[in-house]
This record gives sequence, C-alpha cells and structure tokens, in this order.
Amino acid sequence: MRPTQGLLWEEEVRRWKVLHFMSDGISIPDTVSLNSTLTESENRIYEWQMWVSGFGAEGQRKLRAASVLISRCGGVGGLVAYELAAAGIGRLVLAHAGNLKPSDLNRQLLMRHDWVGKSRVDCAAQRLRELNPHVEVVAVGENVSAANVARLVGQVDLVADCAPLFEERFLMNREAVRQRKPLVECAMYELEAQITTLIPGQTPCLQCLYPEAPPYWKRQFPVFGAVAGLVGCLGAMEAIKVLTGLGEPLRGRLLVCDLRRMSFRTLNLKRNPQCPVCAHVPAG
Repeated sequence: MRPTQGLLWEEEVRRWKVLHFMSDGISIPDTVSLNSTLTESENRIYEWQMWVSGFGAEGQRKLRAASVLISRCGGVGGLVAYELAAAGIGRLVLAHAGNLKPSDLNRQLLMRHDWVGKSRVDCAAQRLRELNPHVEVVAVGENVSAANVARLVGQVDLVADCAPLFEERFLMNREAVRQRKPLVECAMYELEAQITTLIPGQTPCLQCLYPEAPPYWKRQFPVFGAVAGLVGCLGAMEAIKVLTGLGEPLRGRLLVCDLRRMSFRTLNLKRNPQCPVCAHVPAG
C-alpha cells in the first residue's frame, strides 16, 4: 500500500469512528451559537442540523424563508414533503388530486388506513402540520395542469417534481424554465431511482433529457416503498442544498441508483442546443 493510500484509509477509519461514537450517544461539541432571529422553539428543534458545516443558523434562516411546490404527495413526494417539513422549510404547497386507495398504503407514508376514500392531499397536510406546526402547508386538491401551473410555480422558490406522468412533468419543466425557478426532478421504477437538479440557464431541462414522453410509460408500475422513500429523501436534500447554498447540488448530473445491485453512479448531462423549452434561455 502506498503512503497516500494509507493516509486515506486512516481518514476513513477516523470518520467511521466519529459516526460510530455519535450513534452510541456521544455527541460532538456544539459550535453553533443560538441565533436571536430564530425562536427558542426553532433553536431547540433544529439545533442538531445547525451543527452541519456550511449550514448553521444562516442556512436555517434561509430554509425558513423558502417555499417549495411538490407535485404529488405520494410515495416520492410525501417523503420530500416530510423531510422538508422536519427540516423547517417555511412553506409547502402540495398539489395532488384524488382520494386515498388501499394500494397507496405500501409506500405513501403520510397516509393512514382510516383515511381510505378521503382526500389524499388533506391527509398529507394534516400529518405535516402535526409533525411541524411552524411550517405553512397549502393543500391544493388538483394535479398540476395547464390551467394552474403558472399560478402554482409562481408561489414558490423551488419545484420538486414527483409526478408519475410526463404530461404533468413537462408542464412543470416548461413553467420552471419560464419563471427561472430551480426544479428537483425525482423518478423511480421498480428497484431503480434517479434524481437530478435542473437550474434554468445552467443545466439541461427535462425536455433535453426526454424530448417526448416515452411511449411505454404507464401510470401503474412496480414499486417498493423503500425505493420511493430513498429518492424522496434525496430530493429533499437537493432542495435544501439549492435553497441554502449548502454543498454541491446535482446540477448537470444525474444520480442513478440501482437498488437491486446496490450500485450508484453519476452521469454528466448536456443541454440540447435545439431544445424547444430551454435553448433560448441565456447562460447564467
């Protein structure tokens, strides 16, 4: 083993020990001072995440001031909403039509058995308000459509696309590009998950990746809740990073997760210079 390899290995062992000790209840010192612009309750709730390097109280204030539209609050979108609410996002707008069905319950963790037959988005909103009463939750009992997309995207700082149908996804993509809003694109099928972050003028848009809706795509597809939950949690983290400037979001990169083999790879993406949606958007 070369010396540099040995040093890298020692660093990984050190990091593992820190994580192991923390899991045993040994905490690291708090280097983040409480901030007077956050309430006492907020400081208590978000204290541990404000220890994260590069986030702190400033990141928490940015998150509290931010708003996110989540298209569909099912298996994927429900986890995006849940994690953002837990982290202290200021405002969530949930767009989802229809009532809860028994077949939703294997993956839609904001739902309840006693809510079958009733409005899915109302159940999600109630659960999120119970989780964090500091978060404003707006429940819209409609799917994103040509009639409402401009209004919905116009209310928020970022869009989380968790819709199963390409018609809806293309509408949000076009409107996000038009309004210059970032969009976190979450997708899954069976045991595979994909996620990327689309920034108008900086990255490809969804239609660069899919010029047309794939003809084979259907509304119903095989799904484990754990796969939907994985991409939902990743989507929430991407949203947090974009909104607060934390870390490096997946700009121009597609993360592909194959959970059958437990493999993860990242693909570089390029803008289509002929894209009818984003080719006219200047770089910046």
